[in-house]
Amino acid sequence: MPDLGISVLLKGSNLARMLGGLGVALRISLISVLISIPLGILLGVVMTWKNPVIRVITRIYLEIVRIMPQLVLLFIVFFGTTRIFGWNLSGELSSIIVFSFWGTAEMGDLVRGALISIPKHQYESSEALGMTKNQTFFYIIIPQALRRLIPLSINLITRMIKTTSLVMMIGVVEVLKVTQQIIEANRMVSPNAAFGLYGTVLLLYFLACWPISMIARYLEKKWSV
Repeated sequence: MPDLGISVLLKGSNLARMLGGLGVALRISLISVLISIPLGILLGVVMTWKNPVIRVITRIYLEIVRIMPQLVLLFIVFFGTTRIFGWNLSGELSSIIVFSFWGTAEMGDLVRGALISIPKHQYESSEALGMTKNQTFFYIIIPQALRRLIPLSINLITRMIKTTSLVMMIGVVEVLKVTQQIIEANRMVSPNAAFGLYGTVLLLYFLACWPISMIARYLEKKWSV
């Protein structure tokens, strides 16, 4: 039976190194999420304004993020801006900038969709009850928008975690990069180790994302009643 990488995985500190690499990916994701959520909420509110100039600017920003692959954005920030402006950005900081840029746009669009999905009669009813615009927004609109928004924003977190696998392309030593290093170091003694090691990466990402997906599914079912 061919060696599928189990012995390599358990050899020395290989498993610990992979877990450390996963920690790097999760750290990048967590910091990016913490930046994206407040900025995305602010952007989403701005995107509901009727000012045509603001609408054009936010639409261009959103379309740039949607059309341009995250890998290209990583290359632009890490390689391009360092050459043009002469500053020294680490791969991890570049990754956080790109993922925050991407996450803010996605979160903003989710917030915009949640806000405009509230029926107009909710505004009219609150006005008929004598509520001010601020009271309507904070006590009527925001609670309903959050019910629509939270499951979708949690799914955005899982997408961000999975997309961090791209940061290896700019030299960040996350779980996929560590796995490649282990495979290269053992390719002579265990040429089939890639199957088991990449399978382990799949399992690690699954274990990181699955609980978050279950929370999103639970909230979606609970609040859809």
